Amino acid sequence: MLCPAASCSLRVLRSMSRSMSRSTVPTSGSLKGVEDLPGPSLLSSLYWLLVRGYADRTHLLQGVQKRLYGPIWRSRFGPFDLVNVASPDLIAQVLAQEGRFPVRAELPHWKEYRDLRGQEYGLHVDSGVKWHQLRRALNPKMLKLQEVSSYAPIIQAVVTDLLQRIELLRSRSDRGRLSDIVSELYKFGFEGISSVLFETRLGCLQEDVPPSTLRFIAAANTMLSLSEPVLLLPLWSRVFLSTWRRFVQAWDDLYSVAQKLIDRRMAEIEVKVGSGEAVEGLYLTHLLTAGNMSKAEVYICITELLLGGVDTTSNTLSWVLYHLSRDFRVQSRLYAEVNSVCPGKQEPTVDHLRRMPYLKAVLKETLRLYPVVPGNGRFISENEVILDNYWFPKKTQFHLCHYAVTHDEAEFPDAERFVPERWLRAEIPGGRFRNHPYSFIPFGVGVRGCVGKRLAEMEMHFALSRLVQHYQLHPEEGAPIVEPRTRTLLVPGSPINLCFVPRS
Repeated sequence: MLCPAASCSLRVLRSMSRSMSRSTVPTSGSLKGVEDLPGPSLLSSLYWLLVRGYADRTHLLQGVQKRLYGPIWRSRFGPFDLVNVASPDLIAQVLAQEGRFPVRAELPHWKEYRDLRGQEYGLHVDSGVKWHQLRRALNPKMLKLQEVSSYAPIIQAVVTDLLQRIELLRSRSDRGRLSDIVSELYKFGFEGISSVLFETRLGCLQEDVPPSTLRFIAAANTMLSLSEPVLLLPLWSRVFLSTWRRFVQAWDDLYSVAQKLIDRRMAEIEVKVGSGEAVEGLYLTHLLTAGNMSKAEVYICITELLLGGVDTTSNTLSWVLYHLSRDFRVQSRLYAEVNSVCPGKQEPTVDHLRRMPYLKAVLKETLRLYPVVPGNGRFISENEVILDNYWFPKKTQFHLCHYAVTHDEAEFPDAERFVPERWLRAEIPGGRFRNHPYSFIPFGVGVRGCVGKRLAEMEMHFALSRLVQHYQLHPEEGAPIVEPRTRTLLVPGSPINLCFVPRS
């Protein structure tokens, strides 16, 4: 049986929030302030990033600085003044005090782009009541289990196309080798989320990939790669460097692709309404006909959902296939479970997935080793915050160091090893998990939790179960170890090349 981590985390959060609201707040004289926090100087930060080479390995820098300064420290770089927290208890304390309308992190460069183009802000930039209204409009068709289950036939059709695509590429290669599996899974991720959001198939896994798909994927990579440089470089550098111009162009491409797809669906709806036909559909149709969002809000929110859906699915599946190819024991056990529930390559259903605890454990362990977002933010604008013996004023920016926590030996023994069994309660001595509920929250928790969590999980469960039904996975001969790098998100630092051997 798997631990219901999200519900457990929510119970802990509510309990902590109630206890903090009842407790007596220490006087300011008994508490330390942000100036008392340890942490690197600006020059030291530059040294770590530029000289020691952590600029694209900031996930590893979390652990380095935790060992140097402890579980809470301050860092300043560019426009940022951050309070870093790298223990599950401190993360829980921050989230318990985040207020009614929490803000993940200030994104001034995203806001500047939206202002430049006269767009709505969307889920990632908006805050307060406006953000809450958007979230309420987006939630019902994405977070209710029954609603998400209705997307299963759509996702299964996309997985079937993925299997056909892999077989085509296998037939053209030596020993069934597929180069850079990440790029193929990006197309799968785009087709999957698009088929739900736009209620139509785009053909991303066909022989000729639509140019708009390739443009969106390229723009997503560019935007995420440039997001941190744009944020940290001074404004005057835009005169000499193309970073900002390329960032704007990438967002233009992302928005344009989504806008055209939305407009196409709107035109179809208008034709049906004009002819007196009933308007039927799923996610986008619901948003367009419910009247809770303006057209401009739909444009930007759908763009953000597309962006998040593609990266989460493609990167996580890439990492799990990478580890399965190098660990025949885990791969064999996973195949045995899937085959016992769905013999003869029977297509799994949502009900079948409920009987595959090891499948879910494999994906959980992958997300522990490679959290999609290695560090999350909380900009606490409503409340003053108390963490242990520190007091922080309103408008403090916190950085939640998830990667450091999920790789902490105190929480996860043999933390660098791929061990899915650690998530199976029946195989843990005493049947009790050692780790803190907030040591593993890959999709966030509370009202700011990932809106597409259930859909992403279903996509990955269906794809992984059917891939192991059909293929044995092997690394290519002489394949090097692939290390992650930080590109806003955590991504493979080099191509993952795998051999797909058909099962008899």
